[in-house]
Amino acid sequence: MASKELSPNKKILIFIGVFALAYFIPFGNPVVQNAFHEAFFMLADYARQHVLLCLIPAFFIAGAITVFLNQQAVIKYLGPKANKAVAYTVASVSGAILAVCSCTVLPLFKGIYKKGAGLGPAVSFLYSGPAISILAIVLSFKVFGWQLGLARMIGAVVFAVVIGLMMHLIFRKDEEKRVTDEKMFSGVHEDSSRNLGQTGLYMASMIGILVFLNWAPSDGSLPVWDFIYQLKWWIAGGFGIGLIVMLIFWFRKDELKEWVVATRDFSLQIVPLLFGGVMIAGFLLGRPGHTALIPGEWISSAVGGNSLLSNFFAAVSGALMYFATLTEVPIVQGLLGSGMGHGPALALLLAGPSLSLPSMLVIGGELGAKKTLVYIALVVVLSTFAGWIYGMIPL
Repeated sequence: MASKELSPNKKILIFIGVFALAYFIPFGNPVVQNAFHEAFFMLADYARQHVLLCLIPAFFIAGAITVFLNQQAVIKYLGPKANKAVAYTVASVSGAILAVCSCTVLPLFKGIYKKGAGLGPAVSFLYSGPAISILAIVLSFKVFGWQLGLARMIGAVVFAVVIGLMMHLIFRKDEEKRVTDEKMFSGVHEDSSRNLGQTGLYMASMIGILVFLNWAPSDGSLPVWDFIYQLKWWIAGGFGIGLIVMLIFWFRKDELKEWVVATRDFSLQIVPLLFGGVMIAGFLLGRPGHTALIPGEWISSAVGGNSLLSNFFAAVSGALMYFATLTEVPIVQGLLGSGMGHGPALALLLAGPSLSLPSMLVIGGELGAKKTLVYIALVVVLSTFAGWIYGMIPL
């Protein structure tokens, strides 16, 4: 795929922007220096904790979706004209099973969207993956109590469907043009050498690797869950051995090459935007428990009480911050201890895991600025009102 050359005007604007940053940023200021340190520390943490075990398996799954998954099956169950009950159930359930963070879900979202999934079901999958993590919901019940845990569970499930449906309705005309675009169906490798069961096992093995490599421990209150955590390397290794056997006996060399090329292309599209977004988030907000350019005290003081403004601020803050899988639970627990209201806590729990500054950049590259801004607005506005309403309920 040839890269699009920047126009001279865009190049000069980039040059002016870099010059302005270099000229005006007070690099000698200790606060600014610390913010830069946090940007690189956060990038280092992200690279160590998420790239090898999360992103790389997700890229290979996305490449496999693009190359091997039958497009007509995707369109049948997730396409713009698919049965709405089936499409949104499949999208939200599959996202919940994967239980990945807002960045790891991106290549999978791109894969099914390019394969022909409708905008609504694809966005429902995009939201549900990080937001409806089973362990995160269970931990929310244990840490925050059943009221906030239940509110988070109901809100996340409802939002996955509502946001997807609203995106479909708002951009229905664009979707109608998209499904009639022959380019969407061109260059597709429709597999005929493997049956549906073999393709399903191949996909399931990679999903198993992704899920169990990232299996997180509970707080000790879920013995079965923690027992699986102790065995996660063996389970993931079993899936890996199964995958290798399938690749040897069921795939041709040219197919494997096509898969690797598709995986490479996804990586080149997503990684630069993710890394840039992670550094920006680290520069502004810092790592959890660390202060960067924006003092943490400002955030804590702004999310007390239950006004619409405090809920909105909590939703926006959550949308901009990057939460690794499950880290939203201790962060919100700490904020509650610092005076955060229960309404803003719910708003942050509904907006934070599903969005982050890095994920916004990648979503924008796939959907365009208009659709991305509408998606962000839906998540933030719905989270704000859900938190506000929840905060008015006497507990």
